[in-house]
Amino acid sequence: MCAVRLSTGMRNGMVGTQGITEIFNGGFMKIYTGGQPVSADYAETGTLLATIATTSGTGVNDGLVFGTAGNGAIPKSASVWSGVVGVAGVAGWFRLYGTAGTTGSSATENRMDGNIGVSGSDMVLANTSLTLNSTLTIDTATFTQPAS
Repeated sequence: MCAVRLSTGMRNGMVGTQGITEIFNGGFMKIYTGGQPVSADYAETGTLLATIATTSGTGVNDGLVFGTAGNGAIPKSASVWSGVVGVAGVAGWFRLYGTAGTTGSSATENRMDGNIGVSGSDMVLANTSLTLNSTLTIDTATFTQPAS
């Protein structure tokens, strides 16, 4: 079951002058254990397992990069999205952050949450059990705006 949740800041940006590309290009994603918060405005829950960026968080300008939008969808770019697992655990949910990357409760920050599973989830991983010091790579990612 999909459970994408948008922060108030993201929703305000989208009805204003921003789209997903403007909001999240240069940002990053964090993977957590457990269930996601009821709102993307709420503070993070669970244990942080990994931070996903284009150079596993080791580069200067390593924020996520999106491709070209088409047919109501925006894919990740050809760049590698990956991160080193800092704590072993079972991935339960993710939060996509804008460039500010502000954590904690906020109704103004750009954030999107989703659940993680091996099928039927917002983010599908082959294995949700993440091993310490392994590299988690997000091979494909597409964000779609439904027509209705």
